[in-house]
Amino acid sequence: MNLIELTRALKQLRLGGMAAVLETRLRQAQSEPLAPIDLISCLVSDELARRGERLLERRKKQAQFRDPQKSLDNFDFNFNKKMNRSLVFDLATGTFVARHEDALFLGPPGTGNRELYRETHALLDDLAEATLDGTRKEHMEFLQTVPLLIIDDLGMRKLPLIAAEELLEIIMRRYERASTMLTSNRPVEDWGKLLGDAAAVSAMLDRLLHHGHVLRCGPQSWRTKLHVSGQ
Repeated sequence: MNLIELTRALKQLRLGGMAAVLETRLRQAQSEPLAPIDLISCLVSDELARRGERLLERRKKQAQFRDPQKSLDNFDFNFNKKMNRSLVFDLATGTFVARHEDALFLGPPGTGNRELYRETHALLDDLAEATLDGTRKEHMEFLQTVPLLIIDDLGMRKLPLIAAEELLEIIMRRYERASTMLTSNRPVEDWGKLLGDAAAVSAMLDRLLHHGHVLRCGPQSWRTKLHVSGQ
């Protein structure tokens, strides 16, 4: 089997990571030289790295981030100096997800609490559509089992009258089973009035805060700063 045939065979076996670097690794093995076990180890590592990258890209696409390319590498912590930087990096490790803990990001729009999963109104619209087409049970099971559900922008848009009940059901189903991250431009003290059901909001916050982390963002808006500096 020559190089072309071997590359084709690797692709048929769905080992695209190996196929992509096979020629390069063979040249490396000839020039260094590499022992057979070392060559195989390199190829397996290449395959695992490629699969890891593709898995990450699929998860970013599924999560529907506004800008999946943004990261903490270019986040300006000096802009809002009171932000708990250590908590941000602790949450970024994802260990809170393994512990089934929750997180609340609170602050005005543009302060650094965005670029997340589903906007609150869109999440509720999806649930309403599922109720109408008879797939509510399946949709709720999906929302219950996803390891990290990020509910974005609570308070940015007017929500349906049953919003508090729907959000409470989601939070109750996920409580101590999976992690929920919720962002809002309104303090939690306003949520009862915002959602029109103080009892449901109280029950929801009781569960979110039991094993929850609260990150307060602000008070300055990053977009306002950019607008002012550009004038």
